[in-house]
Amino acid sequence: MKAQEEINFNRITEAINYIQANFKTQPGLEEIAEKVNLSPFHFQRLFSEWAGTTPKRFLQYISIGYAKEMLKENHSLFDTALETGLSGASRLHDLFVNIEGMTPGEYKNGGENLHINYSFAESPFGNIIVASTPKGICHIAFYDDEKPALTNLQKQFPAAKYQLILDKEQQNALYIFSNDWSKLNQVKLHLKGTDFQLKVWEALLKIPMGKLSTYGSIAKKLQNPNASRAVGTAIGDNPVAFLIPCHRVIQTSGALGGYHWGLNRKTAMIGWEAAQTNPEL
Repeated sequence: MKAQEEINFNRITEAINYIQANFKTQPGLEEIAEKVNLSPFHFQRLFSEWAGTTPKRFLQYISIGYAKEMLKENHSLFDTALETGLSGASRLHDLFVNIEGMTPGEYKNGGENLHINYSFAESPFGNIIVASTPKGICHIAFYDDEKPALTNLQKQFPAAKYQLILDKEQQNALYIFSNDWSKLNQVKLHLKGTDFQLKVWEALLKIPMGKLSTYGSIAKKLQNPNASRAVGTAIGDNPVAFLIPCHRVIQTSGALGGYHWGLNRKTAMIGWEAAQTNPEL
């Protein structure tokens, strides 16, 4: 091994060991980079080259693994989150769900190259249709009747090939409705959307479970404070009910505002999540 390669290898080894030993404090990029005497930019690039993933993603893998072990031992969501170094159970949702945008080629011409599995299931908030591509969940919607629910899905990808089957991606995503998150692997969402829509949906994932935000606050976080109306439109276009938590967004006045699936359902979701994340309720 060449001298520089050996130095780089030792640095990445040291960084991995540091993350594994200190994941409960959720160290940031700057902190880890400082430990191996590199700038954050250089360290991020070097770590990705050697480890095949980013430092943040590696930290998430370690955290999820530890959280799952605690949940298997019947610890509560609240205790598991705190012991994993998260600010509370609210962060677990963010940790367990990840968005990947579809490439233009993946939904070109109505998704003619997409193979989509779908199934029908029950949730605490009503019946849902859930659909997935080989890369992740692409659609979750509440329904009253199966036929129009499937029709609405097919309108999104009219040229895709569909199969009625409950696959592993769907089964994994459905665990999020239960308290037994020990069975839950990271949920990957494979979504069709504009860059702006994807940014809005990613921002929604950062709203802590059991907490609420406003359209204006999300616009500010996207560094576009005048885009509240556009944010509202993107939220209304959310293709994955509940997992992308658009129900956590309310009006600045404190009013619940609208919700595609009905205000009664939105109210139930907010109350259910508050109960899950606050053991004193």
